Amino acid sequence: MLRSPDRTVVPPGRPKAKRPPLWSGKPKARRGGIVLVALMASSISATAATIDVPAGSDLRAAIAAAAPGDVLNLAPGDYPGNLVIDKPLTLRGPADRSARILGERTGRTIWVKAEDVALRHLTVRHSGLSLPDMDAGVFLDKAAARARVEDNDIIDNSVGVYLWGARDALVARNRIVGNTGLRVNERGNGVTVWNAPGSKVLDNDISEGRDGIFSNNSRENVFSGNLFHDLRYAVHYMYTNDSEVSHNVSRGNEIGYAIMFSRRLTVRDNIAVDSAHQGLMLNATDDSVIDGNVIVRAEKCVFVYNANMNELADNHFQDCGIGVHYTGSEGNRIHGNAFVGNQNQVKYVGTRYLEWSQAGRGNYWSDLSAFDLNGDGIADTAYRPNGLIDQVVWRAPNARLLLNSPAVSIVRWAQSQFPAILPGGVIDSAPLMRAPDTPTLKKFEALP
Repeated sequence: MLRSPDRTVVPPGRPKAKRPPLWSGKPKARRGGIVLVALMASSISATAATIDVPAGSDLRAAIAAAAPGDVLNLAPGDYPGNLVIDKPLTLRGPADRSARILGERTGRTIWVKAEDVALRHLTVRHSGLSLPDMDAGVFLDKAAARARVEDNDIIDNSVGVYLWGARDALVARNRIVGNTGLRVNERGNGVTVWNAPGSKVLDNDISEGRDGIFSNNSRENVFSGNLFHDLRYAVHYMYTNDSEVSHNVSRGNEIGYAIMFSRRLTVRDNIAVDSAHQGLMLNATDDSVIDGNVIVRAEKCVFVYNANMNELADNHFQDCGIGVHYTGSEGNRIHGNAFVGNQNQVKYVGTRYLEWSQAGRGNYWSDLSAFDLNGDGIADTAYRPNGLIDQVVWRAPNARLLLNSPAVSIVRWAQSQFPAILPGGVIDSAPLMRAPDTPTLKKFEALP
């Protein structure tokens, strides 16, 4: 009998079987790989050092000299930027963020090229301003898996934080302010996410950029708890599937939440107030749940275009020019929403009948005059937001001049007496007598 170098007995004439690669699809191999990674991580942690870096030091040299896993404690003061971090490190400043890393007005102020890097309690300024070159205050490259960017001031850069393929990264509790010397369309986004599965953007204050968060070609992301103001779009969402947008607040932006070309999303408990155009836009958004949101004071509370098979439930749409502009969309389930004080509750230009109730429960309409004789909370009369005159005015706006004419009054009376002559459109067969009281509405009412 022969023995192989690893002491495995090999019968004569039989070649030794090859072991599967460490990361093969076999469960045992995967478990072995996970154990190895855990052992490596624990080894780095055991040997990591905390290194104090005085103000004015050569931070690039300190990064080069540090071992993987080290923590660099930065004293208050200014440090030259355009740093490249190519090993697992933590850069940590004082809690007041008085350690300032200043870029050269070209390129990226901090460029992360390694996994498990953390940036905490820093002020990061003065990246380059080239959008095509992807200049950013903090740039998380594809290798920057599990990066942590937490509790920083990221100010006067192009893009604040750019997640370029960084998996499972976290951007949390930062104040991100764009370059106010540029026109809005020349500015970068507060956070840009490209193909960064599993990454999260949580509890940030983002302002003065182009878009607060722009996400493209990604999946399994969570954008939650952020405050957006003085932006074009709070959230601009494209080709990002299986993800969540929740508990955010948009104030005074052109559009609150522009959700586009995405599937299987949860858009929940967000607030948009004082949007110049739309509080919420659903464009080619399919198979998603949009619930518990509060949209107040916008040209259109929500614009639904070519968005199909979604659940729109328990939202609050108030004081908008149009509550819902709805077109080109099929199979949506719309119920439990409150339409309060909008000039036009619904704009639907079409001849198909759309039922907006589910299982005997419709929506609340502030302009519905109806009785509830049996006291079940459901109005005894169906609600139809649009009539023939609405259709005429939308197609020919100059017809508004005739709205108070006797002829229009006769048409409106005829439609009320003979619903069969209505031209199709939205009907709520079970309208609610009271507006639902949701936790997000209470949060909106408590906003300063």
